[in-house]
Amino acid sequence: MAGDVTPGHAIGSPAYRRMLAALVCAGIATFAQLYSPQGILQLISADLGIGAERAALTVSAATGGLALAVLPWSFVGDRLGRLRAMVIAVTSATVLAVASAWAPTFELVLGLRFLEGVALGGVPALAMAYLSEEVDEQARTIAAGWFVAGTTVGGLLGRVVATPIADALSWRAGMTAVAVLAAIAATTFVLTAPPERRFVRLDPRHGDTRTARLLRTLRDPGQLGLYACAFLLMGGFVAIYNYLAFHLSAPPYLIPAGLIGLVFLAYLGGTVSSPLAGRLAARHGRLAVLLASMGVMLLGLLVTLAGPLLLVLLGLVVMTAGFFGAHSIASGWAGARAAGARSQATGLYNLSYYAGSSALGWSVGYVYEGAGWPATVAVVAAGIVVAAVLALAALRPRQ
Repeated sequence: MAGDVTPGHAIGSPAYRRMLAALVCAGIATFAQLYSPQGILQLISADLGIGAERAALTVSAATGGLALAVLPWSFVGDRLGRLRAMVIAVTSATVLAVASAWAPTFELVLGLRFLEGVALGGVPALAMAYLSEEVDEQARTIAAGWFVAGTTVGGLLGRVVATPIADALSWRAGMTAVAVLAAIAATTFVLTAPPERRFVRLDPRHGDTRTARLLRTLRDPGQLGLYACAFLLMGGFVAIYNYLAFHLSAPPYLIPAGLIGLVFLAYLGGTVSSPLAGRLAARHGRLAVLLASMGVMLLGLLVTLAGPLLLVLLGLVVMTAGFFGAHSIASGWAGARAAGARSQATGLYNLSYYAGSSALGWSVGYVYEGAGWPATVAVVAAGIVVAAVLALAALRPRQ
């Protein structure tokens, strides 16, 4: 029986609403944990006596583990089912989050954060494939936008919860509080997600093997363009947030660590823009909205070069809205254009996305340490321009 015989959940149906709520919770559970150190990197740096670029490895270790794990998780999802694999992933990650927060040495913290990222890889690797299979075609772009909105809420809560607790107690206590929050969200996800109805377990005896699916995806220039966008946009976005805390805690701003967490309220811009981008793409086409979102991201980034703090924060909100608008379009598009290979397509997208987060989020730190905030902004801006050019070249309809 084909996997698409059973009708997908329609927009507005009870199962569709349950799926959106469950995916928002999955996004919160995953991204609250993944980026919880980001707002307290300066506290980790001071406590452990390490530089900014080494402190940023607490983020990059997790995102690097996630990047390496998304493809294996896509194969696990083909075998066990998307939903079951996601439950295993988010549960094991929460246990590792608590362990990493209390590891006695920096090296052990990094090792456990890496394993936490490996576990977390099951959620982004499979969420888009799960919703692409279980909702009807008209609902996919909008549903993808809501999942990305959940990731922004998770990213925001992870930082906003961690920073005041870390400032009052310790960075370890701050990360533990986030792990408790993630556990609550993970439990809600497990209880809310509707069971899979259209999943078909991959039979290796058939000609369409996992390797064949993977190679077919890699031969699509449009997919390669989306993967390049994921690497460049996410890498630049994470780099800005990684070093923003250092920038704002230094002169002339001198913002206390407990207040820096409030800066991450800029993530609300992404919470609004993600579903909005999905609705606009349904009307005007994905490519147009993708490029417009990149333009918004670039504009907001450049505004962060302004001196007054209010303009810096405004630029951050605009940049965040543009980034998550672009990500919601690109991530949903990768799964939608890979019929028959959705797990592999979304796995490769997420591999690129988190490889960018890990590699650029860490390496741009050397630019910040050596040349300051304006040079950091210039490097990230160049990445956005390159991503836009590649998207236009690879995804423009052929005449």
